[in-house]
Amino acid sequence: MKLLEGKAAVVTGGARGIGKGHCEHLVANGAAVVVNDIDIEAAQALADALVEQGGKAIASAADIGTRSGCESLVQACCDAFGKIDIMINNAGVVRDKTLVKLEDDDFELVWRIHVMGTFWCSQAAARKMIEQGGGGAILNTTSGAQFGNFGQTNYSAAKGAIASMTYTWALELARKGIRVNAIGPLATTHMSATFKDADKMPYFDPAANGPMVCWLCSDEADNVTGQVFGTGGERISHMVQPHYGKTVIREGGWDIDSIRQYFQMHIPSEFGAFGVMGKPYPFHQGVKSIAAEAAKSKG
Repeated sequence: MKLLEGKAAVVTGGARGIGKGHCEHLVANGAAVVVNDIDIEAAQALADALVEQGGKAIASAADIGTRSGCESLVQACCDAFGKIDIMINNAGVVRDKTLVKLEDDDFELVWRIHVMGTFWCSQAAARKMIEQGGGGAILNTTSGAQFGNFGQTNYSAAKGAIASMTYTWALELARKGIRVNAIGPLATTHMSATFKDADKMPYFDPAANGPMVCWLCSDEADNVTGQVFGTGGERISHMVQPHYGKTVIREGGWDIDSIRQYFQMHIPSEFGAFGVMGKPYPFHQGVKSIAAEAAKSKG
């Protein structure tokens, strides 16, 4: 018996790249799949190919940027396969600009597709899973960009929100037998092509994320929930949940004078790398305006 035999899954953004790999691995492991994508021709072509290979698949162009689209997507899975067991939120979009150049429309679009789409799809799927009574699995897609990435205010904010929703939903849905995890995938896709120096980066097969996704959605992983994993390439990396680091206690609390006296003595040495590239913390000597420093040197 295959690992996901008898299970029904939805994959958003499933026609290409990472999502396509998810769909292929899900079907290979016995699941029936709804291939959801804004490009219905590509979604239908993949669904047809999966059926030709002996699998079960249908295509959907439901708009996950709307509540009605997400609800109709989940219903399409139930209509086609009788239920939904797996919800994989993979669809995404990027509109990269620095903070001072970012416009509302670009922020709103990225937030709506990543965060609201993930929320609407997961809510609709969870409600169906609860109604069915057999539990299920929700798999979200976050990114190392949540640690901070130059030019990606909207995207990094969205991915951080998705990680936080993953932690929260895992707590809320555990008693219903629904597990919620997320991956931060490594892959060469049309989205990664927008990154700075993308042409200098090595190629990472998008489909290499599929095996871990399938396992996380299987019954074998029933002890794994509320976790985020870096996947793709040759890695499986546990993305540690945010937590408090070094803490300094002062009896009676802190006033401005005691902060000025003790903070620089005890805390800055704890500052770790930040930014998706993980470079050493660069600001131990202070954050200074390049223009202001240049003017000061001329003065």
